[in-house]
Amino acid sequence: MDRAALDGLQSKLEEQVKEHFPDDGVQRVVLLQHGDDPEVEPGGLRVRVFFKVAGIPSDREGSQARIQFFAAWRDAHQAMRNELQREFAQVLPAARLLEFKFITDDGTVLKGSDTMLIGGSAADLAERQRDLTPVMARLGPVDLWTLDTLITAGIAANRAEAVRWVLARIRERPGYQKLSERARELDELKAQF
Repeated sequence: MDRAALDGLQSKLEEQVKEHFPDDGVQRVVLLQHGDDPEVEPGGLRVRVFFKVAGIPSDREGSQARIQFFAAWRDAHQAMRNELQREFAQVLPAARLLEFKFITDDGTVLKGSDTMLIGGSAADLAERQRDLTPVMARLGPVDLWTLDTLITAGIAANRAEAVRWVLARIRERPGYQKLSERARELDELKAQF
């Protein structure tokens, strides 16, 4: 999506968010695409909403205070969050996440956020319905480029699917079979102790 179209859509989203949160300090809404943020996959979008809230606990006050703040905010705004989630899923089928970020009185953006899944591709929706365990991995630029190349080439629909594809290729190699046998032998030895 070109920048002008993205900016126009971003303005509409900001109006929509402000309708749902009229008195709740919406500072801005940012629509991110691949290349704007390393967490956004090729062909994907992410909506990030920034709120300024008075008296918000700063990062210096510890993570427990932030966790309590996020939980209280989420509970107080659950109905509005759900409405936005439904609306964005219809308007932005390529968007995967709706993220709420918070700004302190001094203008600092807090670490952490309140995040909701929205929309996504058909592969994303099918993935959520399967018996899969979410795994978080921190990848460097070369590894991200590798996964994104698999997506661009059409081998995988998203990064999670690309990782599963790579793991399947590893399991096919004869060396993996030997490694798997050794791991079982080690488990048996551990059980003897």
